[in-house]
Amino acid sequence: MGAFSSIQKTLRGEVRTSTAALEAVRRMNSALARRRERAQLEQLNRQPARLIPEFARMSPAALLTHFRKRQSPKFFPGLVDLANTARLQREMFPEETQRLLSLAERIVKAHCWPLLGFGEKCFGADEIRWNRDPLSGVEWPLDYHADINLFRGDGSDARVLWELNRLSHLITLGRGYAVSSNEQFAAEFLRQVRSWRAQNPVGRGVNWACAMEVALRAMNLLAAFSLFLLSTNIDDDALAELLMTLDQHGAHIRRNLEYSHIATSNHYMCDVAGLLWLGVMLPELQDAREWREFGLRELLNEVDKQILADGADSESSTGYHRLKLELLLYSFVLCRENGIEIAEKYWKKLRAISDYTRAYLRPDGRAPLIGDSDSGQILPIVKRAGDDHTYLLSLAAAALHEADLKVSQAPCEGLLFLLGEQGLQSFQSLHVGSPPESKAFPDAGIYVMRDDDLYLLFNASGCGLNGRGSHGHNDALSIEVSAGGSAFIVDPGSYVYTADLHERHLFRSTGYHSTAQVDGLEQNTTDKAMPFVIADEAHPRVVSWETNNEFDCVVAEHNGYRRLSEPVTHRRSIRFAKPPRYWLIEDSLSGEGTHDFAFRFHCAPRIHVQVSPDGNVELCDKITGACLLIAPLTESAPPVLEPGFVSTDYGAKEASTIVCWLHRGSVPVQKRWALIPSSGSVDDRRTARVIASLRAETGDLISDV
Repeated sequence: MGAFSSIQKTLRGEVRTSTAALEAVRRMNSALARRRERAQLEQLNRQPARLIPEFARMSPAALLTHFRKRQSPKFFPGLVDLANTARLQREMFPEETQRLLSLAERIVKAHCWPLLGFGEKCFGADEIRWNRDPLSGVEWPLDYHADINLFRGDGSDARVLWELNRLSHLITLGRGYAVSSNEQFAAEFLRQVRSWRAQNPVGRGVNWACAMEVALRAMNLLAAFSLFLLSTNIDDDALAELLMTLDQHGAHIRRNLEYSHIATSNHYMCDVAGLLWLGVMLPELQDAREWREFGLRELLNEVDKQILADGADSESSTGYHRLKLELLLYSFVLCRENGIEIAEKYWKKLRAISDYTRAYLRPDGRAPLIGDSDSGQILPIVKRAGDDHTYLLSLAAAALHEADLKVSQAPCEGLLFLLGEQGLQSFQSLHVGSPPESKAFPDAGIYVMRDDDLYLLFNASGCGLNGRGSHGHNDALSIEVSAGGSAFIVDPGSYVYTADLHERHLFRSTGYHSTAQVDGLEQNTTDKAMPFVIADEAHPRVVSWETNNEFDCVVAEHNGYRRLSEPVTHRRSIRFAKPPRYWLIEDSLSGEGTHDFAFRFHCAPRIHVQVSPDGNVELCDKITGACLLIAPLTESAPPVLEPGFVSTDYGAKEASTIVCWLHRGSVPVQKRWALIPSSGSVDDRRTARVIASLRAETGDLISDV
């Protein structure tokens, strides 16, 4: 009964009694399984790869010959025909190849490489310290994995350490080996795998504490294994150790699945994908068939559960949407290469996921970072910043042979190494797709208004996972705006998770998003001590949406402030006038009492902000010279310029400015603004005429039009 009560309390009672009971039983069974696992740790760490009898009877030399000559299973095409891929890499990407080799040499000579948004980090001159936090220097203990406290409060960040231990830099070494045949790279690969195993016994320490991390590490090891398999450094002993490591990873994932009857997320999706990959690529293992069948079945079930009908991720996060698109695209291609059938409805869902990505990209090709983003990637052939989602569309265009997904003529290295020459030819045969138009994603709560270079994204999404989200932010009715190739008003991103709980709370707060705030409170209740918990109180609701060649109009509201003793409802209406090229924004606050209101617009980092004597605010891109004017259309005091930050990659942030209009008064309150792309001067005659005309209007400028 204690477990049952705990579940209901954790989820604020938002679960059926029968489901809570199932979850209580699952947790009790999980506790028993972990008790057994804890008692077997020494045995599990020593256990060699469990091969099926046919391969267990082979001599070590024969087994190595088998792996080097086997024709199936097939990994990604670019890794199967590796000699041709390496040739094309050198021919098509000469500068990138030199950069790749420099990175690989730096890994060998100094154990240094870039890590997330922190730039280059070094991890130990003689031997890499796999359990030392790269930022704080804190050494994580080798306790039983389920006993590890991930929120230490000492400046360490498990997410950063996990990035190091995903071992994706071994793919850089492997690609360097493929294009150079430098055996030093192969020798370093084996040294690091042995070092990692010695410092991370099975089931002990933070690097076994999350099955998702074990799965992602296994995927990267599979790729590195494929890249180095023909090296003379891979002998009988090396093969035995690699197979042992991969078998232990698969078994650990299977014992520690991050499943819940209440809700599953990107973690469980990665768990089962890891099992699928191991099962497909290592049929020599005893458990391979079960992993493959279970992994595929559960992966498709999770697509049904976690991907909304309009193609968006259910976690209210474009960052984790990218992760899932990458995961599903690569997994489906892997299955296709090995004759494993994926039902047509799932290929259509993959196309919908790709279409959603195409729709939310700004005209500059970057992604709005709605909700959390930890810059995570699946099999990062090339490391990408958190707001770089375009490369995935190139891969999807080639894999699905869909021109509408092609946003650039130039292929990328990742496309070559994953899809090979045939995938490259598929990509090159496609014409660049037509520019996207305004589109609504009602399941996601995302509405994109665009025409030519003008772009506004309106966010009416909830906190995610049917109200149980951990990666949503307090961003209801917020906006992103770009014009003339420049982003002006942006979502701030995430920055960090547990390393700094104050910053974690700040970046997901209402006050850090371009929306209205009442009495300095959050739209949904949050607790700084609980960085992955957010209440579900706002419940954004879209009242209307209309789009045509002349204008777009959306009206939505949320109830995040209805919990006040004197409740308030926030309604925001946005009208996009396409030929005249401007947006009208109207904020209406109704309810009871007198309150303090703040209306904020969070600017991109390189934007210069200037407030004119008449109260208009000019935002100008310091590099391109493009400008956007924010003109208040209702009587307002001059805005306050608040300091802020924007993070486009985990661990990196840039200073920015937040334009904030403050107002104290009794409800109802109505405020209006015009957002007008300008030539760079507030005296521009066209802009002045538009503002004068809009200020002369009476009544509701938007909802009643």
